[in-house]
Amino acid sequence: MMKRQLWWLLYGALTGLLVGSAAALFLAGLEYATYLQIEHFWLLFGLPLAGAAVSWLYAKYGANAGKGNNLIIEQIRRGHEEPDTFELVPLRMAPFILLGTWITHLFGGSAGREGTAVQMGGSLADELGRLLRVDSEGRRVLLLCGISSGFGAVFGTPWAGLVFALEAVTMGRWVTYRAVLPCLAAALVGDYTTMAWGITHLHYDIGGIPAFSWTVVLKVIAAALAFGLMSLIFAASLHVIKRWFSKLIASGWARAFVGGLAVIALVYMAQSRDYLGLSLPLLVQSFEEGLPATAFIWKTVFTVVTLGSGYLGGEVTPLFVIGATLGNSLHALLHLPAAFLAGLGLIAVFSGAANAPFACFVLGLELFGTSGAGYMLLACVVSYMVSGHTGIYSAQLAGVAKPRFYIQVPGIRLLNEQRKKRRNARG
Repeated sequence: MMKRQLWWLLYGALTGLLVGSAAALFLAGLEYATYLQIEHFWLLFGLPLAGAAVSWLYAKYGANAGKGNNLIIEQIRRGHEEPDTFELVPLRMAPFILLGTWITHLFGGSAGREGTAVQMGGSLADELGRLLRVDSEGRRVLLLCGISSGFGAVFGTPWAGLVFALEAVTMGRWVTYRAVLPCLAAALVGDYTTMAWGITHLHYDIGGIPAFSWTVVLKVIAAALAFGLMSLIFAASLHVIKRWFSKLIASGWARAFVGGLAVIALVYMAQSRDYLGLSLPLLVQSFEEGLPATAFIWKTVFTVVTLGSGYLGGEVTPLFVIGATLGNSLHALLHLPAAFLAGLGLIAVFSGAANAPFACFVLGLELFGTSGAGYMLLACVVSYMVSGHTGIYSAQLAGVAKPRFYIQVPGIRLLNEQRKKRRNARG
């Protein structure tokens, strides 16, 4: 038993080494693409053609890589119970999503980076599983290792990567406890590997934490209600826009072309380029100074149009920006420090949209420290509970009823199922 666990720790570390190196390449290229986009405004006008070209390549050569994160979640969720439903996570997903995301950001699309890291991680992990000839359960564990190392490496938050991989597949319970140690090894090695390649991550200062009082608790709950509603609005809008584009425009390349034109129009409507790409300067500013009250609305619209029309990239960094700018806009109303509310908004909006409250709580601890941990947990849980039954990962919801007004302790449902099986076997 011990020997088997040591082997799986080695497999997790190997996954982290592969994914961490891929994440370093991705982040270095993304930083350069962002620099070029900022320096050369004219690149924005190439967005429609660039998006159309990437969509055409995906349709012709991408196979099932176009399903993105949902393909990986589906295979983890179904693989153990229905072996015949295995659908390969193709190795080509890694270079396709890497180049596609670079192109999105080079030409100004509003998207994130987590989706790219997770898909690269899942693709490389599944290829490693084929080389190692693991069984169906081992394949699931390696895919989870790919998610944890990709998420942890791209944000510099390995512990959040671990919890996110275990929590994001199925709402209300962790997918498997067997994966905890391999995923932790993958996340830690992935993070250290990325840093060893010279990649650095942003740091945020949440400022002073308000002293505990019931008044502050009530204000945090009020802010968390707003964060949860924002999560719902973002996820629902993204799904609606995707369906609307698909219904009106049959060809993927044409959807991307029209979406690119819409992003160009939005730049002139907003009279600002702050909402293009990752919008990291906007994210940093939300912790340091006052921002326009509509900043979170504009970032939502830019991102929904970009991703809804088929451009590649993740949702998480835009959700960070939306949450932080929304928190910044609430500070005058709630009379709480702007940096404090920006930090709560960053993790809480993501919590509601990804249905991953514990991962987002751990993310907050890694980003901001343990001061204010109670407020962070409260904001994540409340946002999750009020964000409805939708989310940014559609595969996560299939066949799983989300608890709307309570949180299931991770693993309780799974343990109850195992107890019933043992009782039935004895009977």
